[in-house]
Amino acid sequence: MSNVTTNCPFCDTLNRVDLDRLDDGPRCSGCHRPLHLDRPQSIPGEALDRIIADAEVPLLVDFYADWCGPCRMMAPVLDELARERAGEVLVGKVDTDRHPFAARRFEVRGIPTLILFSGGREVGRQVGAVPRTALDALLGSVGETLNPSR
Repeated sequence: MSNVTTNCPFCDTLNRVDLDRLDDGPRCSGCHRPLHLDRPQSIPGEALDRIIADAEVPLLVDFYADWCGPCRMMAPVLDELARERAGEVLVGKVDTDRHPFAARRFEVRGIPTLILFSGGREVGRQVGAVPRTALDALLGSVGETLNPSR
């Protein structure tokens, strides 16, 4: 069983979701609307620590801003990754304009910055717009970090 915590995009309630039951269509415990984990999750800065700590699968967080051209270029790549790897990886995004303290805390110096977390800690980082293959390689490194015998 793999669980993640995510916030509802409608009411901001934090929800614990069993990824093994994604096909059942998880719903928010607050407003009962569907939780779609097959797309990047908008993460409020104040919930980031909890979401990182609770993720039992790799968590890839995109620190971005709406005005950033390279960030907009990454959006469809991250959408595709979230859709194809739903249940294996949680893709999140933190708006650095709305949550500058989160960007400072993780020493984000340029955007987009993609930080990969596993086991509650940072295990990889990529700065700038990159192709999907670079993200796949970053995610592939998690298995090597957690299971060096691979």
